[in-house]
Amino acid sequence: MANGASSSAASSSSSSSGLPPPPPPPKILLAKPPSAPRLARDDDSSAAASRSRNPYPSSLNFLSADSWDLLPDRVLPFLTENTDFTVVGVIGPPGVGKSTILNELYGFETSSPGMPLPFVVQSDESKAMARHCTMGMELRVSAERLILIDSQPVFSPSVLLDMMKPDGLSTIPVLNGESLPADLAHELIGIQLGVFLASVCNVLLVVSEGIHDYSMWKLMLTVDLLKHGLPDPSLLTPGHFQGCSSGLDKENKADVQGGTEDFLAALVFIHTKLRVEDLSPPNISLLRNALTQYFKSSTFIMSDNGSSSERQTDSSGPHVAKFGKDFRGPDLFFLPLKLREDSQKIQFESYSSMLGKLRDQLLSMHGRPFAKNIAERDWLRSSAKIWDLVKKSPAIADYSKILQKSGLFRK
Repeated sequence: MANGASSSAASSSSSSSGLPPPPPPPKILLAKPPSAPRLARDDDSSAAASRSRNPYPSSLNFLSADSWDLLPDRVLPFLTENTDFTVVGVIGPPGVGKSTILNELYGFETSSPGMPLPFVVQSDESKAMARHCTMGMELRVSAERLILIDSQPVFSPSVLLDMMKPDGLSTIPVLNGESLPADLAHELIGIQLGVFLASVCNVLLVVSEGIHDYSMWKLMLTVDLLKHGLPDPSLLTPGHFQGCSSGLDKENKADVQGGTEDFLAALVFIHTKLRVEDLSPPNISLLRNALTQYFKSSTFIMSDNGSSSERQTDSSGPHVAKFGKDFRGPDLFFLPLKLREDSQKIQFESYSSMLGKLRDQLLSMHGRPFAKNIAERDWLRSSAKIWDLVKKSPAIADYSKILQKSGLFRK
């Protein structure tokens, strides 16, 4: 009510002064922690400098990029006992538009002045310096109860540089504190992020740049190969917790219940920054057929009844994906290169229009459901357990040894 009164007063004041009324408040606000700093006035340079050093999004960091530990306690206050929610994660190389896509899914109003982005996107300065924005994983919850997880880029030179010691070893304890070469640990980090997100998300967006980059396809096949012994998140949740006062650490006493049924997120492959010639119908058909063949023996392309699912075609255009009701993935979507507003180049459809269509289809698609109904907070508890299992995975540890002996990893 106080906000409404102040809004009315501001409106009447601007009317009497002859100035246009202030813009309406955004439809969806960021969920700010109690200690969130106030927005600075234009003349408050010290507060603005403080915000630039300590931007708000870091307060909901879900995974520490330094210790490589999950930080569920930071997220717990923003989750509820609601069971009607969808978890959407994203993974991909740097600069492909992962955070931009999640901002669109969040429903962020770009016309709202003074509001920080839910997920930080690369600035011109960070692009020039070849720096990445997302550290570890970031989590936000939208008004539609979408739990959105942004992950740090894979195959990123700046991530590798940050994690490399002078002797070439990794600063990040990727596998039970084992000391590994930084370039090997860097590759394993991408695999661990993929395995974790495929294990806890209903939908996983796999983003690549251009029409000829298949590195993310290869990564997800490796994820499918190494995702072993990780049960459905809903099977990790106990019926109740006893002797718990507050805090996730006290609550997280779950034991695996009811078996180890495998769970895999529904995959949506998104290729961004495509040129007009890339979006021609023959090129799109070739890419779709290649994706289907590439994953034909993968468990990612199994339908909900356990059998292989045929791809469905879409009559709305060659560059629009079709999300089938029973199809769990991989699905395919295309985003054109974002042109300047004054550009005279011809496009099949504008970037903003296609981004909006992607949001609409993702919100309406049937992601992979968990085996049982699960509350948001229970999902968080299970995710913490699953991340611990990922870091201790014997399959990933054996794969690491093979890579180290053969030298067949990115250097």
